Amino acid sequence: MAELLVDKELQQYEKVHSKVYSSPEKVSQVVGREIAKLIRKRQEEGRNAVLGLSTGSTPKSLYAELIHMHKVDGLSFSNVITFNLDEYFPISPAQVQSFVRFMNKQFFDHVDISKENIHIPDGTIDREEVFEFCANYEQKIRDAGGIDIQILGIGRTGHIGFNEPGSSKESRTRLVTLDKVTRIDAASDFFEEENVPRKAITMGVGTILESRRIILLAFGAGKAQVIKQAVEGDISESVPATFLQLHPDTTFFLDKDASSELTRFKNPWLVGSCDWDNKMIRSGVIWLCQKLDKPILKLTDEDYTENGLGELVTECGPAYNINIKIFNDVQHTITGWPGGKPNADDSNRPERAKPFPKRILVFSPHPDDDVISMGGTFLRLIDQGHEVHVGYQTSGNIAVLDEDALRFADFVREYANQFDISSNKATDLYEKIASFLKAKKPGDIDIPELRQIKGIVRRSEARAAARYCSLPDEQIHFMDMPFYETGMVQKKPLGEDDIRITRELLNKVQPHQVYAAGDLGDPHGTHKVCLDAVMQAIRQSEKENWHEDCYVWLYRGAWHEWDVDQIEMAVPISPDELARKRRAIFKHQSQKDNIAYPGNDKREFWQRAEDRNRGTAELYDKLGMAEYEAIEAFVRWIPGVKELH
Repeated sequence: MAELLVDKELQQYEKVHSKVYSSPEKVSQVVGREIAKLIRKRQEEGRNAVLGLSTGSTPKSLYAELIHMHKVDGLSFSNVITFNLDEYFPISPAQVQSFVRFMNKQFFDHVDISKENIHIPDGTIDREEVFEFCANYEQKIRDAGGIDIQILGIGRTGHIGFNEPGSSKESRTRLVTLDKVTRIDAASDFFEEENVPRKAITMGVGTILESRRIILLAFGAGKAQVIKQAVEGDISESVPATFLQLHPDTTFFLDKDASSELTRFKNPWLVGSCDWDNKMIRSGVIWLCQKLDKPILKLTDEDYTENGLGELVTECGPAYNINIKIFNDVQHTITGWPGGKPNADDSNRPERAKPFPKRILVFSPHPDDDVISMGGTFLRLIDQGHEVHVGYQTSGNIAVLDEDALRFADFVREYANQFDISSNKATDLYEKIASFLKAKKPGDIDIPELRQIKGIVRRSEARAAARYCSLPDEQIHFMDMPFYETGMVQKKPLGEDDIRITRELLNKVQPHQVYAAGDLGDPHGTHKVCLDAVMQAIRQSEKENWHEDCYVWLYRGAWHEWDVDQIEMAVPISPDELARKRRAIFKHQSQKDNIAYPGNDKREFWQRAEDRNRGTAELYDKLGMAEYEAIEAFVRWIPGVKELH
């Protein structure tokens, strides 16, 4: 279970100790063992171990590991005292979004910790009592002997706990107003941004820095940029996590995706010698082009040597040879035939010419990801005569607003009344939903009938978009993967039924091409689970006849795009095709104008997609390629040979 890189020389840009592992589970095993060692040591000494704990999706795997150690290895928590970082204010402990409920469900209910040893900020006290409560919270930490190990996550604003930008390094436990970005990020948990509490009680930065040991966990590509700021940036109140650079015993534990923007991974030539394989050469050249705002063929020996790439010129130069090679490599990613061009030399094309036409299966995590993320390519594949299937992996029901669902229930009632078709049942359904919505409190889970209506809305919109793209009904598949159906943003773990459903569709279509969402920056995690299901199903299908002849292409969704140096297939989109793509997206009317979970980007999904596609085309243009209106980008995944990082 070694780190990816342990050479201290390669960490010269990093101002806080960082360890990188292959997965969150590996991180949790390492951190779990450290916590267990402390607990057992204190048990031998007859003393308590004091832990500072955090909430959110990040520490879940750590808590699962500690529970495993308790049940399998006999690790006792009888001598453990805990202090949680924060809690929304006001909030009831019984509310789904309460951190009290989270901690009980994810950890405390499964181990032998004494209830009197658990401390979580109280979201139910009167506003006038908050100051005194916070002072007492600080005193309880001191009375316990201080925090031995503090577990932290990190928000996209760089907040630790709920210490938002502007927090002082001397700040103590207090009531704070949540940053707008933080509230937007939490909106999905509360079903709408307006339901998110505007305030919270949090330990202060000063309180956190008094811990004897600090461990910060960060997983996923969505955290990569803020991790770079926290680890390599200057100390600043605008990024509170940078204050951790002042602590003598802090370690950031990261997975590959969260570490991807650190200099030692993003630009390793700046910190030491490199193994200059084709992938590394391409990354270095494109980085240099973007830094100097020059096309590939205009780079000189001096450009390389004066910007940290002298070793590349020495080993692979002169610049002219490097430039020609990378120019050709990038140019060969461009194709107007994503399914392969028939009767053509395919030696320098990303896809095979044969067979033609191909059977193609597009996996769409939500009912609109197909047209949002690869709508131009989707249309091109159909136009060029391939047998295209689409598998909508989840119902997407929680993304439909209540008022839209009620409107459709009203339509059913009116339709039934007009045509005297089971009008009593339709009226009963409408009244049940209307009654629930009238009494619904922020954060309440929808009743099954309402979720079903919302699912039907998404289904009908997906059909409308696919039909607009000329896809026959028999090639439209609704998978309704069970992991999604919780009625909440927090989903169940990927299960065997999810993988079975995916395998069954693969074996039914027997595709020559598979397209799947590789957007690991999805803030709600659905894309990651859906991708894992596809990958596991494909691995389990290695003995099937179709497996050996199937290429898997990964697109990205509405949050991130592939970096130019990663792209292996770039599909140009004409102005007319971009307009058709937009019209297909518009068929998803419930996701237009007022999006339930927009994330931190207030643009509508069609706007995000067009801006991203035009941006990719502009980057290709600046590298010296032909000028296109827009480009959709893909990376190939080869099981066991070329894994996604």
